[in-house]
Amino acid sequence: MKNPKFELFSGIGKNDYFFNLKAGNGEKILGSESYTSKHAAVHSIASVKRNAPYYKQYERRFNSDNNSYTFVLKAENGEIIGRSETYPSAYSRDEGIEAVRRNAPEAPTDDLT
Repeated sequence: MKNPKFELFSGIGKNDYFFNLKAGNGEKILGSESYTSKHAAVHSIASVKRNAPYYKQYERRFNSDNNSYTFVLKAENGEIIGRSETYPSAYSRDEGIEAVRRNAPEAPTDDLT
């Protein structure tokens, strides 16, 4: 099994940067918004590492239109710094939160830009 890691990558646009947090099995457990600079994306990864351990930084969500569950991770200022995948149950969503809490703080960054 591989170690968890952040993957920093560029999008289609010249100034379009993203990151994903991947678990040891390679599964994406958290994704970012689009950033206009690499520096901003790297700064956001640092914010994820700082905020990931704290339950109060997670907002659990339920979508009644398709009965799915998600979560977002927020920075100290309330800004969303990461979004989860969609989960079929509240239990699996909460397991996703635990995976981020466990993996993010010490995960290295693999720069794919």
